[in-house]
Amino acid sequence: MKKLIKNILIIPVAMLFFTACQETLEERCVRECKEYTKKKCPVLIATDVYLDSLTFEPSTHLMSYYYTVGGVLDDAEALQQHDARGMLLKELKNSSNLKVYKDEGYSFRYVYFSEKEKGTQLLDATFHKSDYQK
Repeated sequence: MKKLIKNILIIPVAMLFFTACQETLEERCVRECKEYTKKKCPVLIATDVYLDSLTFEPSTHLMSYYYTVGGVLDDAEALQQHDARGMLLKELKNSSNLKVYKDEGYSFRYVYFSEKEKGTQLLDATFHKSDYQK
């Protein structure tokens, strides 16, 4: 009998504990973006392309990636000629790493800055659910 009463008291408390520890997808995304930025950025993604930071805005469900590019890509016209926007969209559509966020309809923004001209924005591409689920 004591064991039954003990279980009746422990189970609700344990359930409360486990549900209190769960975070929403938005909270998880904010946390993971901050942790990745703090621990790994800047990180070399490809030749002359560095990921500087990741951010997530819960109210708009916008995940933003900020890059710095150098070399031959450090030119807005070069990025346009290589259809950087189209390539980013194709990568986003094919990305299995972002599936959980795409399934929730999140938006993705990619911002590229010049290495040689600090602060100069070369490309700003934002994709919404209607773009990547066509």
